[in-house]
Amino acid sequence: MTGGALRASDLFVNVGVICLNFGVTCVFGGLTTRIWIDLTRLMILRQSFSRGFIIGTCCSIALLVASNVAIAQSTPTWTQLSPANSPPARSYLAMTYDPVSGKIIMFGGFDGRRYLNDTWAFDGTTWTHLHTRGLPLARAAAQMAYDAVTQKVVLFGGFNGRNYLGDTWLFDGNTSQWIRVRPAHSPTPVTGPMLFTDPNGHVDVYGGFDGQFYQYSMWQWTGTDWNQLNLPALPFARGLAAVGVNASTGRAVLFGGLADINPVNTWVYNGTTWTEKFPATQPLWVYAGSAAFDANLNAVVLFGGGSGGIDQDTTWKWSSSNWTQVLTTQSPPAREGAGMVYDPLLGHVIVFGGQNDEVPLGDTWELLP
Repeated sequence: MTGGALRASDLFVNVGVICLNFGVTCVFGGLTTRIWIDLTRLMILRQSFSRGFIIGTCCSIALLVASNVAIAQSTPTWTQLSPANSPPARSYLAMTYDPVSGKIIMFGGFDGRRYLNDTWAFDGTTWTHLHTRGLPLARAAAQMAYDAVTQKVVLFGGFNGRNYLGDTWLFDGNTSQWIRVRPAHSPTPVTGPMLFTDPNGHVDVYGGFDGQFYQYSMWQWTGTDWNQLNLPALPFARGLAAVGVNASTGRAVLFGGLADINPVNTWVYNGTTWTEKFPATQPLWVYAGSAAFDANLNAVVLFGGGSGGIDQDTTWKWSSSNWTQVLTTQSPPAREGAGMVYDPLLGHVIVFGGQNDEVPLGDTWELLP
C-alpha cells in the first residue's frame, strides 16, 4: 500500500498478465496499450493513459469506451447530510439496509492506516456505533446483503492485509449482534465478491478474487449452509463489480469490475438465469462502483467507481434495457469503494465513505428526487 490509503491493487495481488489470450498487450512506461477485446463491440488501438493502476506485477486496462450519452429527463440532486455523529473516514466498507432494525448497517473498511471491524447503524439522522460482541475480523472489500428468508444480514469475504477471507457472519437486527456460522460448504475465500438478495429472498454471492484467480462461481445462502448453483450461464469471472437489485422486478443488475477479460458489460439475473445485455449506451468502465435501487427513479442507480486510477463522480441508471446518465444538480466528490444503499423508510439512496485519489472519505450523501 502507498499513499496511506487502499488501492484496488492492495486487494487484488499476484495477478498474471491480464488478457494475454484475449488480444491485450500491456507495456509499462506511459502505460501504452493495444487492445483488441471482442472486436464486435470494442476496439481501442494504441490508447495511451496518463495513469494506470498496478495489480501485482501487471496493469489493469482502463477501457475508455466512447458513447453518445443519453441524459435522463429527471433532475434529482445529491445533498450532503450533516449527521450529529459519523463513522471515521474509510473506503471499501460493507453496507446494506436491514429491514429488521429499520436501519442501514455498515461494517469494516480501511481508514488509510488500519483495516477496521467496527459496526455502525444509520437511522436517517445520525450514525450510531454499535458495541457488539464477537465481531468479525477486521477487513476491507467484504460484502453483505439482507437475507429475507432468515431475516439476517449476511457478511462474506474480504481482505485483511494478509489473508483472503472466507468466513460467514450473520447480523441480527433484533439484538444488534454478530453471529459466526460455520457452514459445511463455503465459497472460496475472496476479496471483492458481489453479494445481493436474489428474487427468491436468498443472499447470493458471485465472483471475487482469491489471490490468484477471479472466481467464476455463484453460491446461495440457505440459512445454514452455502449451496453452489449450477446455472446455464454466468457473467465473466470478476471482482469489485457494481451490483444492485431492482425492487420492482426483483432482478439484479451487474456492471464492470476487475477481470481477466473485458469487464465492460452488463448482466441481469432473474433468479434462475444470467443474461448479458447490449445497451446502446453505458457508463465508463469502473471497478468498485456503488449500485442500489432507487424507488424514485424506479431503476438501479450506479455511482462513482475507479477507472484506470481516476475516480468517477457520475450517476447512471439502468432501466430495463439501457443505461442513462442522470445529470444531478450537484454530486458527491468522485470516489471508489463507497457504500450505497436505498433506505425505504427515508425513501432515498444513501452513500457513505469511499476514497478519492486514495484519500479515505467520511461524508454522507442522499439522492433526492
